[in-house]
Amino acid sequence: MLESPVFQGGAAPTLQRAEGDGRVTTKSRDGLSVLDTLYQSGCGKIRVPRAYGNWLEAVLINTSGGLTGGDKMGWSAQAAAETRLVVTTQACERIYRSSGGAARVDSRLTIEAGARLDWLPQETIVFDGSALDRTLDVDMAADATFLGLEAVILGREAHGEEALSASISDSWRVWRGGTLIHAESARIDAGDMMARNNSALLNGARAYGTLCYVAKDAERHIEKLKTLVGNFPTAGVSRIGDKIVLRATGRSGYQLRKIIMPAIAALSGAGAVPKLWSL
Repeated sequence: MLESPVFQGGAAPTLQRAEGDGRVTTKSRDGLSVLDTLYQSGCGKIRVPRAYGNWLEAVLINTSGGLTGGDKMGWSAQAAAETRLVVTTQACERIYRSSGGAARVDSRLTIEAGARLDWLPQETIVFDGSALDRTLDVDMAADATFLGLEAVILGREAHGEEALSASISDSWRVWRGGTLIHAESARIDAGDMMARNNSALLNGARAYGTLCYVAKDAERHIEKLKTLVGNFPTAGVSRIGDKIVLRATGRSGYQLRKIIMPAIAALSGAGAVPKLWSL
């Protein structure tokens, strides 16, 4: 019978960590948005499916199958002047139980003059005992358009898991024409998870998300969004100048999607969410 390995001083060996990096940029050619540059390394991959509209779609893929403590992912997307880029993910990202440290995901978006970038990853599923540190930085021109979403599902619904010992740190920074117009930092640790039935926290919700829209035509959309979320007591939407922020919670990922997907469709200009959301 094989004996279990004994580590000197009781210290376990350093485990291999997943690291990935992906970058994509667009350019305008004959009035169409086309691929300019694409870079990928490690477990970070990007695919560009054929599109039939005036935009380029980029699909982010983590080939490691998920992230755990010490793993690092970095994404960068740039929409050149007068182009449109839609960024989504192949599937929901998964954050697994950590043996130490947090999984880190850093995303940076650049939107040039007259361009539009839709940042629409599918939900992140947070497992019990996991830790996630995530940042989203957006640098957009004064006349650019940005639609962004970050959504989280706490635990594996089919397993009845509630992720009561998970830890999540989320940070958004949106700069428009050199001015910081949106900044938020949210943290939920294990203590908050245990108390999340409190109405001042998640009120028992298993899923939550934030949708942000920044554009010169924001005022034109606000009433329609209020109508869309009006039947959902766990959702709210507000506008300040050219910025709309929609926040929603749900008892399940499906319930959250019932709120988020119509809002995305209303703001997308194409009347739909990315096709991969429906597969």
